Amino acid sequence: MREVRSRFGMSAARVRSPKDLKRQRRLRSHSCWDHLLIAPLWPKYGVNLGTLLRTCDAVGACLAVPKLPWVPDALAHGNTLKRRTCVHWTGHDPVRWLIDQKQRDNTTIVGVELADESIRLGDLPAARNRTIAVLGHERNGIPPDAIEHLDLVVEIPMFGTGASLNVAVAGSLVLYRLAGLI
Repeated sequence: MREVRSRFGMSAARVRSPKDLKRQRRLRSHSCWDHLLIAPLWPKYGVNLGTLLRTCDAVGACLAVPKLPWVPDALAHGNTLKRRTCVHWTGHDPVRWLIDQKQRDNTTIVGVELADESIRLGDLPAARNRTIAVLGHERNGIPPDAIEHLDLVVEIPMFGTGASLNVAVAGSLVLYRLAGLI
């Protein structure tokens, strides 16, 4: 560890070395635990999928995506991890996939969307059962025919002028919250 001195009179921080971090982390990628899934079911930008794969690895989640013609290539190029990641293919009909998932025992489906019924991200409890976080299209959000299959809707508070965060950032925030890490 190397020590970093604070210029604000606070105690020094000890920065972990890559060797220390390697000892603390998993040696292999996690297998599919099927407990926490992030589902950008209407993806628009391939780079966001690669970013979500890194977040999935960090929190022990899986990525659920439709097998659109460009998605496998986007995942292959966007995945900067050296190890295999957990990807669930949803098929070509995201709403049908949601209906099928909702029928599974003990599954909660959380939509990330601006809605009157939304709870704030800070009030979202950690996942205690199989949970799927659904992300909508970057511009149009979650389609109305999919909204009716959500058990809960969460909103990420924003003070700026933008209407939303990009899918990778929003998904990462929600995953960390659902994983109980923040």
